Amino acid sequence: MAFVLKNILAFFASAFLVVITLSALYIDIAWLQDGIKEMSATEIVQELMLAATVMLFLRYGSRPGEIRQGAVLIAGFFGCMLIREMDFLFDQIRHGAWVWFALLTALLSIGYCARKPVDTVRQLARFMRHPAYGMMFSGLLCILVFSRLFGMHFLWQQLMQEGYDRLVKNMVEEGVEFFGYALCLSSTCWYFFAGAWARGKFADAPSGAVMQYQYDRHASSGGK
Repeated sequence: MAFVLKNILAFFASAFLVVITLSALYIDIAWLQDGIKEMSATEIVQELMLAATVMLFLRYGSRPGEIRQGAVLIAGFFGCMLIREMDFLFDQIRHGAWVWFALLTALLSIGYCARKPVDTVRQLARFMRHPAYGMMFSGLLCILVFSRLFGMHFLWQQLMQEGYDRLVKNMVEEGVEFFGYALCLSSTCWYFFAGAWARGKFADAPSGAVMQYQYDRHASSGGK
């Protein structure tokens, strides 16, 4: 019963994030009527979602015995995405300056993990075996692949012909990308809080009890 209730609550929590994405788009288009600019509600909420994802993984990676190196590497990846989304801020320094900050973030995270490459690979594999990875996988496909292909200028120009409106294309592209960010944050929360729940449940148990519990759950679901 508790397991079913927990998953129902997780669904509504994820649905709430999706509602937030549509609300931000509605505010920009219907309320502010200023399109989707770099300082729009849509962009700000996207950046907050990315920042939350980064902070959760960094917090998870700060704990010894967890997926420490793996979490830092994932946080570095989303940190680079956050820097790219905030390129307008780094452009105040110099146009395209975000690239150097993203490279620095990538080098720091990769350098940290390179000290223990075997642990990093093992920890990444552990995360990929968790059900939350499937949601993050879908989110990244939305952000990095589908939104880019679906938002191609040529496609929408052919569709709307003389009535082509760039705002429509931008709204669709940003909406798909926004949904991807919501999936990634939901996945992160799922993995982070499920681990916290397991640690709390087995707070007084032997050190291997949490891993055994997670293994038993994985086995009972048929390895899915």
